[in-house]
Amino acid sequence: MAKILANPLQQILELNQQEKELKGVTHTAAEIFQQPETWKRTFELCETRKPEIEAFLQQAGITEQRPSVLLVGAGSSDYIGRSLAVLLRRCWQCEVQAVPSTDLLLELDQYLFPQRDYLIISFSRSGDSPEGVAVLRQALERFPRALHLVITCNAQAAMARVCAEHPERAFPLLLDDAVNDRGLAMTSSFTNMLVAGQYLAFIHDAEAYGRTLEWMINAGKGLLAEFPETAFGIAEKQLTRACFIGSNALAGVAYESALKLLELTGGQVVTMAQSTLGLRHGPMTAIDSNTLFVQFLSREPKWRSYEMDLLKEIQRKKLAAMRIIIDPDQGGKTAGLADHVIRLNLPGKFPDDCRPPVDVITGQLLGLFASLRSGLRPDNPSPSGTISRVVAGIRIYP
Repeated sequence: MAKILANPLQQILELNQQEKELKGVTHTAAEIFQQPETWKRTFELCETRKPEIEAFLQQAGITEQRPSVLLVGAGSSDYIGRSLAVLLRRCWQCEVQAVPSTDLLLELDQYLFPQRDYLIISFSRSGDSPEGVAVLRQALERFPRALHLVITCNAQAAMARVCAEHPERAFPLLLDDAVNDRGLAMTSSFTNMLVAGQYLAFIHDAEAYGRTLEWMINAGKGLLAEFPETAFGIAEKQLTRACFIGSNALAGVAYESALKLLELTGGQVVTMAQSTLGLRHGPMTAIDSNTLFVQFLSREPKWRSYEMDLLKEIQRKKLAAMRIIIDPDQGGKTAGLADHVIRLNLPGKFPDDCRPPVDVITGQLLGLFASLRSGLRPDNPSPSGTISRVVAGIRIYP
């Protein structure tokens, strides 16, 4: 691809329909670009259903009994849970953990106990994931004290139909069809289901979350205007590895960003995600002269101190071909520690655990342009059918 001088994302969006189909960018680029505006619509949709949501959460005992909360999904939907768990734990003051549906299906009896109360929040773009549907059915049948809230982008989803069969114990929160991504990789579906989850955390102060979301929308628009040129330039280097680092809620962003780059390049870029402290315990050996290193920098002082130490070590050891820092602070002391410092337009006290929908846009854009540079079609970067938009062919055993 030749060097594009204007915003490379905008260039893609302005292609005619025939050119988009030829390049395989009919959906994915637009789905990345639309995100900030769709977040506002998701918030408004949740507001229209607020009385129902509040009543269901009260039935689940969120304000009094403090049930155990499981955040369930597979792949990107699991990373929604990882990005959300810290915020829900802080706001609801109860035990919250993200558990992949792929694990829960195999070990349901190891996670749930008949005598305990649970709220299980499931995330699924299609709502038709075999593991997700099976876990929902089995948990409803075998654990009567577990209540279920399903967030999906597909009104016709199998999981939504299961909820309709058990209205006393299951609540479907159906998002706008516009965020039911048609591209293979989850982008706007990921961030909008995450926004809906964040709304649940702030259910008793939705007005405050509305103000927080406005900052997120502005920051997201800023990233979409400024980062595509950097992402395009990185793709031009054709690096073959990438490592994403994040702490707490941003750990989920690191995992999702690694998956986006892996999926959209059809595995041509091998990726990993690690915690700030965990990287030194072996995985650092994978960072070589063909590696992109991305650090989602925390604002929390203790975490940030560890992260800055890691960045200095990476610099001192001359690891990675290129380093990127995503920094919420405009005046952060990161000069010289990275090739690119992406500063988010967020206020000084903006919490890290609300940042994931914004930060993950960087991983999506890196994946989009690397996909194109690899000669693939981002809407379907797996022409051999190794992976598909909805996982199929899984036999469910009793």
